[in-house]
Amino acid sequence: MVDDPNDDLDQDDSYFDPPPRHARFDAALLRESLRALPVRPALVLRASDSVTEAVRLMQREHRGCVVVTEDGTDASPLIGIFTERDVLRRIVDRGKNPATLPLDAVMTANPEVLALSGTIAHALNKMSVGGFRHVPVVDENHHPVFVVSVRDIVEFLVEAFPREVLTLSNDASAQVPRRRYGA
Repeated sequence: MVDDPNDDLDQDDSYFDPPPRHARFDAALLRESLRALPVRPALVLRASDSVTEAVRLMQREHRGCVVVTEDGTDASPLIGIFTERDVLRRIVDRGKNPATLPLDAVMTANPEVLALSGTIAHALNKMSVGGFRHVPVVDENHHPVFVVSVRDIVEFLVEAFPREVLTLSNDASAQVPRRRYGA
């Protein structure tokens, strides 16, 4: 009997099959702790710090927000959040000077938060219902630990479903045109 060199290839054919049209979503991912997300420590400033300082910090660290505490450290309770939306809606749109404007004049005071013990489902719910792109996560003393962003959740899901996301067809007819509106 002669070995057929193509026999081994037949066993690997399933590797080249396209992913299922509707990959089954693992609902257990939604029950994962917020700590499972690829997050970084929160950027923290004082309420008296200027908007310019906040924007420069956000630019340098490539982040969409800073959180505000009384003393500018994560060792004191959260009192506000300042986001890129605030720059557009509360400063640029109203012609204010960011160099002299303190954060407490334009931040969102007492923002919605998530508990450190929360889940990804809690974050998605809060973001969806509230229309938020960033939600601070606090410990039992209301000290900021990190901020969950929509991007953090998307990165987590891409990591959980790499084959389904990274092997999508390049067929132009299957792609939806995208317009970018900012960062």
